[in-house]
Amino acid sequence: MKLSYQDLGQGIFCIDTFYYRPNLDGCYLIQQGDQAALIDAGTSHVAPAVMELLKLRGLTPEQVKYVIPTHVHLDHAGGTGQLMAMLPEAEMIIHPRGARHMNHPEKIIAGTIAVYGEEIFKERYGAILPVPEARTIAAEDGFEFSLGGRTLRCIHTEGHARHHLCIWDQQSRGLFTGDTFGISYRELDSDQGPFMFLPSTPIDFDPEAWHDSLERLCRLDPTQLYLTHFCRIDQPALRAKVLHKEIDDYVAIALNAGGEQREQQIHQELTHYYQEQLRQHGSPLSSAEIDQVLGMDIALCAQGLEVWLKRREKQK
Repeated sequence: MKLSYQDLGQGIFCIDTFYYRPNLDGCYLIQQGDQAALIDAGTSHVAPAVMELLKLRGLTPEQVKYVIPTHVHLDHAGGTGQLMAMLPEAEMIIHPRGARHMNHPEKIIAGTIAVYGEEIFKERYGAILPVPEARTIAAEDGFEFSLGGRTLRCIHTEGHARHHLCIWDQQSRGLFTGDTFGISYRELDSDQGPFMFLPSTPIDFDPEAWHDSLERLCRLDPTQLYLTHFCRIDQPALRAKVLHKEIDDYVAIALNAGGEQREQQIHQELTHYYQEQLRQHGSPLSSAEIDQVLGMDIALCAQGLEVWLKRREKQK
């Protein structure tokens, strides 16, 4: 995989993992003096690009101290084991609920192969290697660690996934948000700025917890967000306001759907919803182009809302 990255200042670099397409999925290198950390890991295919950027930055593999997947979904964590094998001094920092999945990834591998088949799995994700338990830090909420004197803090953020954490960087006043602050693809930007999309992918969508997570992150008064999907955006309070509304709109769409084809109905409603939202946002893209950019995500969101509805029905 070729190296494509952006220097975002403050020692922060966004590396394109080329997951499905360019500018969809990224991981971040933070360099502070002679130490470095990686936040999110893409798939195993990104490892050579990471090593190339380290060399360009004058860093050796031994100077990377931490690899930090925000959660264990494979577009964020699939390359963790591969990177850990190449970075001999690094420790993995991860949500306690996610640690066992990275130490023993057999269940994730089997589940993903069951969905996509072995050939697509290998093409998309490559080899998912286990991370040794001895090199694992299960980060409780509020866990702080130092990178060359730069303090970073882990914050548990449920809503998208129960094993999700975000990273607060006091120096840049930035948040590395995984999926908690949504998705914002650059193709959807307009004169009104970035467009925010809520990823309710299976299986842990929790609207109340997500509202709480956004409010908690905003209380830090961040000035910028480092999204895995994709890159840096600003005005966090404004972005949070949009996402709060989308959470409520998702709930309404899901609760109004019914019948044997409920998931398909949710999918159709979400497609219509985002076509309309993007028109209001001033997007120049056609309906077909919007579907090309968001079609995969909308399908996953519909699946996630269907899982949420089934869980609610079992709890009644």
